[in-house]
Amino acid sequence: MLTKTKASKTKFAKAKPTKSRTTPPTRLPLIPPERFTPAQKALVEAISSGPRGQFKMSGPFYCYLHAPGFGELAQKLGAHCRFGTSIPPRLSEFAILVTAHHWKAHYEWTAHAPIAERQGVKPETISDLRAGRAPKKAPKDEQAVYAFAKELYRDKRVSDRTYKSVNTLLGDAGTVELVGLLGYYAMVAMTLDVFRMPVPEGTALPFSEPAIR
Repeated sequence: MLTKTKASKTKFAKAKPTKSRTTPPTRLPLIPPERFTPAQKALVEAISSGPRGQFKMSGPFYCYLHAPGFGELAQKLGAHCRFGTSIPPRLSEFAILVTAHHWKAHYEWTAHAPIAERQGVKPETISDLRAGRAPKKAPKDEQAVYAFAKELYRDKRVSDRTYKSVNTLLGDAGTVELVGLLGYYAMVAMTLDVFRMPVPEGTALPFSEPAIR
């Protein structure tokens, strides 16, 4: 059962990798459906009736219920980023995995790795991304997106060469959409990490959990 934890009183320290494969309890309390406000019910309905087809009491939607006005806008943008852009689904899911690894977002990775494989991302490429290796055997378009995302997250900018490789591939509209997709899923990853959203029971964490508590 998801429970709320007490705020830590320790001083902020630099994160250090650990071999821990468990996460502490989530920081947000469970909201029983019978206690949903009209705004929360509207959010659930919007998600269920959209392209996702269902509402799950987990991941970012669990968090969005605590701020349904924000959640309504966020889920609508997320649905467009995932289902409504000109970017091929394989590249969208590939970019989401790059983001999940960057933020060490367990839930995001666990949710999207199987989708990425179904969309055509090779298992070897997924393994490389999870391990933090450049996917050197991936198709050229995936390598271009990888270089773009990694450079943007690292340098807060992209070089002309990196920009041109993606822009030639996706065009102006697709390049704008890619930046938006990376931004949206970075926001989702931060939400999942801050509020300590767990992966499904019985699922191993894809990354080591940082030592900050």
